[in-house]
Amino acid sequence: MKKNLASLLVALLLLVYVPTSVLAADSSKGQTYVNTQKVAAEKAAFLTEKLGTTSLQYALIDGDNIVVSGQSGFSHVESKTAPSVTTMYGIGSTSKMYTTASIMKLVEQGKVDLDGSVVSYLNNFTMEDSRYKQITVRMLLNHSSGLAGSNLSNSFLFNDSDPIAKDSLLETLSTQRLKADPGAYSVYCNDGFTLAELIVEKVSGTDFTTFIHQNFTEPLGLEHTKTPVDSVASSQLASVYNATYSAALPKETINVIGTGGIYSTAEDLVRFATIFTGQSTGILSEKSVKAMEQEEYKRGIWPKGADNSLAYGLGWDSVNLYPFNQYEIKALTKGGDTGLYHTSLVVLPEQRMAAAVISSGGSSTTDQMLANEILLSALQEKGVIKELKATPTFKTSNKEDMPQELLNYAGVYGDSTQLMKIEVSKAGELSISSIIAPTMPAQKFSYNSNGEFLDAEGTSKVSFVKESNGRIYLWSQGYGVIPGLGETAVTQYAAEKLEPNALLQEVTTAWQQRQGKLYFDVSEKYSSQYYMSMPVAGIAMFPDAPGYMGSNKITGPNKAEMTVQIPTIAGRDLADLIFEEKNGVEYLKIGNQLFIHQDAVKPIYAGPQSMVTIQSDGYARWYGVPETATGKIMTVELPTKSSFAVYDENGVCVNYFTISGLKQVKLPNNGKIVFVGDVGAKFEVTLKAQ
Repeated sequence: MKKNLASLLVALLLLVYVPTSVLAADSSKGQTYVNTQKVAAEKAAFLTEKLGTTSLQYALIDGDNIVVSGQSGFSHVESKTAPSVTTMYGIGSTSKMYTTASIMKLVEQGKVDLDGSVVSYLNNFTMEDSRYKQITVRMLLNHSSGLAGSNLSNSFLFNDSDPIAKDSLLETLSTQRLKADPGAYSVYCNDGFTLAELIVEKVSGTDFTTFIHQNFTEPLGLEHTKTPVDSVASSQLASVYNATYSAALPKETINVIGTGGIYSTAEDLVRFATIFTGQSTGILSEKSVKAMEQEEYKRGIWPKGADNSLAYGLGWDSVNLYPFNQYEIKALTKGGDTGLYHTSLVVLPEQRMAAAVISSGGSSTTDQMLANEILLSALQEKGVIKELKATPTFKTSNKEDMPQELLNYAGVYGDSTQLMKIEVSKAGELSISSIIAPTMPAQKFSYNSNGEFLDAEGTSKVSFVKESNGRIYLWSQGYGVIPGLGETAVTQYAAEKLEPNALLQEVTTAWQQRQGKLYFDVSEKYSSQYYMSMPVAGIAMFPDAPGYMGSNKITGPNKAEMTVQIPTIAGRDLADLIFEEKNGVEYLKIGNQLFIHQDAVKPIYAGPQSMVTIQSDGYARWYGVPETATGKIMTVELPTKSSFAVYDENGVCVNYFTISGLKQVKLPNNGKIVFVGDVGAKFEVTLKAQ
């Protein structure tokens, strides 16, 4: 997903000192939370009625008691069925808190050392980069391992609990390198938690699902917290939807469970949170809980600024969440997004309170805004907060002349998803424009003071920082408000300056030949969610960023390496781009995904009958729709454990059998067809004119 700076500031969201004696005596006894129930219901309805969230649950716990609980929207749109308190949702990356808690359980048992090397627990863990031996268990949990990010191919499936993504991760990593020194900085990393899941299984001798049930869900009485390994019927889950299809999609199964695969309810999540508020003793020790909420992000390079939704602990996205920091109240949070489900858990350990919001549709950002608002209202009703503070803005100071040395910071900047051109005028005007999407309006800032530039609204500011690693970053801070819902803040290094990269002529020629070419994914399973839209990678290089493919630095005729090193979130999910040839066909490898060159995609046979067979390599088979087949009705007879999908010339899915169950489809002009299945799977294809 590519975003301009302003939208990035909003999309990345993820009160008064109270004496200890007051906290110890505080409880929900006698507190009705009438106003908070009203606030929660109104803002939940705003999400489902105005912002496109399909359905959601919310819950607030104070001490041992769930004091606010509710639902909004339709868990099944077709039948207009409202979600119940026991309707389960995928909690996505909030699952990482179960993984972290599991590791801490093993630490308490003396079976794992947080600062022990990962290789001491996974002796078959190896990488091409020798620095992997320096990765510790702690680094997996605080996102500072230096791993590239997310090898998630075949993780997001429909109604398929195949653990291939987890089981093959060590093999996948064995051919990869690190993007940074272990411990240098924290940047969000999914693979670290899949490795942590593997450690739990290896050390405990128990599969991850059994481990979390034995140690957490059963002792806490969480009857509606499950994984894809458990028996979970689609009727127990809130339905999920996609713009391509009007009907509910099949059951979502995320099979890197410790990274993002758990199902739960809002009430179960806040009960789970009592581990971190001291209400559920005997699950984790106070020492473990305190260790998890330490400011782990400060161990490495980190941008200045306190108002943020990202400040990593162990597992936690933030251990100093805005806006609670404005009231000197410690707040912990973990959010999750699977693409279809979204979650936010916010915990106030010193107040012994937690709120959770889980949704189908929407985003973890808006879920977190709702959770924050529920807690703020409850704190007001309890008298902990006297009045809410206004969203901060940046005020223009006495106009200063911009130091002319700031002109040197102009240039091309990149992050994991975008390239941007930053221009600075002598008069102190700064412009940020997208190189990848040049029609997007540029973001404008004016010089204020202390090296900082402000936008016209006073909601965001930027400056340049040369860090201790010698790299130059665009630092940004901003506040975002959704009227009727809530607010968020983010402080981060938004991008890194890319140095000039001159290429040899033969390297330039090799890449120019790929310019504008498409590569089609051949490695995804027949049940993959990725087929909802055409899984394709395109090669696009830009004159404003010579020597780069995206933010990857071109280092040879067949390779572009991840080189940016950006803490927090903007440097997540990087991968080297590697081209290789097999049997005269060029393939592109990105992480653990493999794509085939468009020239290998031949027209499907336009005659009345044909057969497609999955070859010994197991790769998906792609075909184009020739003019002679356009408008014909294609009927496919296919075996079990297989599927096919058809896309129009814009890449929009016309039919995906795994979702629709339809074997017939009208072939679109200049469309594409993919057949996917196990080795040897045969597809009988019939074409008939209308």
